[in-house]
Amino acid sequence: MTDLIHPVILCGGSGTRLWPASRESFPKQFIPLAEPGRSSFQATAARLGDAATFARPAVITANDARFLVAEQLAQGGIKADILLEPCRRDSAPAVAVATLHAAARDAQALVLILPADHAVGDDAAFVQAAQAARAGARAGHIMTLGIAPTHPSTAYGYIQPGTSLSGEAGEAGARAVDRFLEKPDAARAAGLIAEGALWNGGYFLFRADVMLDELEAHAPAVLEAARAAVETATRDLDFVRLDEAAFARAPQISIDYAVMERTSRAGVLPVSFPWSDIGTWGALWEVSTRDADGNALRGRVAVQGTRNSLVHSAGEILTTVVGLDDVVVVTTDDAVLVTSRSGGAEVKGLVDTLRRQGEPEADAHRLMYRPWGSYQRIDVGARFQVKRITVKPGGRLSLQKHHHRAEHWVVVRGTAEVTVDGTVRLVHENEAAYLPIGCVHRLVNPGKIPLELIEVQVGSYTGEDDIIRIEDVYGREGR
Repeated sequence: MTDLIHPVILCGGSGTRLWPASRESFPKQFIPLAEPGRSSFQATAARLGDAATFARPAVITANDARFLVAEQLAQGGIKADILLEPCRRDSAPAVAVATLHAAARDAQALVLILPADHAVGDDAAFVQAAQAARAGARAGHIMTLGIAPTHPSTAYGYIQPGTSLSGEAGEAGARAVDRFLEKPDAARAAGLIAEGALWNGGYFLFRADVMLDELEAHAPAVLEAARAAVETATRDLDFVRLDEAAFARAPQISIDYAVMERTSRAGVLPVSFPWSDIGTWGALWEVSTRDADGNALRGRVAVQGTRNSLVHSAGEILTTVVGLDDVVVVTTDDAVLVTSRSGGAEVKGLVDTLRRQGEPEADAHRLMYRPWGSYQRIDVGARFQVKRITVKPGGRLSLQKHHHRAEHWVVVRGTAEVTVDGTVRLVHENEAAYLPIGCVHRLVNPGKIPLELIEVQVGSYTGEDDIIRIEDVYGREGR
């Protein structure tokens, strides 16, 4: 066993309480929220850059997010193992997979589990905390980082520390966990803080063999499914694709319920660095820079006579607020949210209602990211749809065809290499290409600048599932 910590970033979840900016198609961990120009996932990965402390990280994410993860890691110059969950099973199966992945290299590897969507205000203090927690993990404890509360929050679970751990772990300030407590009401939260309880931040550091023993003892079905999914995993480009049938057998349960609330080996290291899980718009307001009136303003916004509010424009819409206090106003190109700052937790219920009503904005943005670039829906109606497509330099769409629609491509920037039924030609700015129904076609950006074009689809059906991929450099044939 070495002292290097093997970090594993859990990068699932949809962050629906931060709708409409965060949606299933582009969740909050990939959006610049707490920091301009950098997502919380990128900030989390960058926090692990000390090669003397951390080994190469692993990321566990959903299949649909794999190219977002790869792109954002590449933007930060970070290399990582990317493991793909074929379905959601909460954190316990993900932790089991992460542990098995690390144990394949070293049975006693030190594994650190981190959520991808948290804001940490002091990276150096976080690294020091991970280093200090190593002693407890080496001694066989499953260590957590207990965050010193700054207010009686009802949004977090709590940890009640017990007696000091023995030896080097105790010298570092680590204590045994007396008990884990569920999210309390406001009065109980205040009482817990008075008793010395800490916030449960969702960070776990442990020896791989210790976690495997505890999973075997307390959640054997989770471990069995995870082991089978890892043993029959396949390599897909730069990704490790867990076996779907095996992983689906895992019970849907959190690591807190499966292990941490049952084990006798839990330890906690109290820490006090600035921290938030950015779970709601109100939580984002708390960690944001605010003006003299207490307003956190993002994007194209203007306010007058407004105080202690968050106004966030995630698109091109000018968003204005007059004469309101303690509110959240969020606009995107296709949706608007207005709520009280304290009512952010109810947004998840709103999204559930939108899903039941069949509103596409519940989960999908107009702007959708793909491994080759992105597309944005401009207009849609009976028998037509209009999109703006952007292809990165060197990007290649799949060789494909459609059964129900023809397409017209008009290049507005850059040069397109267009293949139609085996014929290849270059299409320049202010030129167009026509793709009849059923033709086999491909779009490539051979240039050095982004390619932008307008696509007009016409036909009896314009859904995304009318794409038959024949060949794809990103391994999406049949997906």
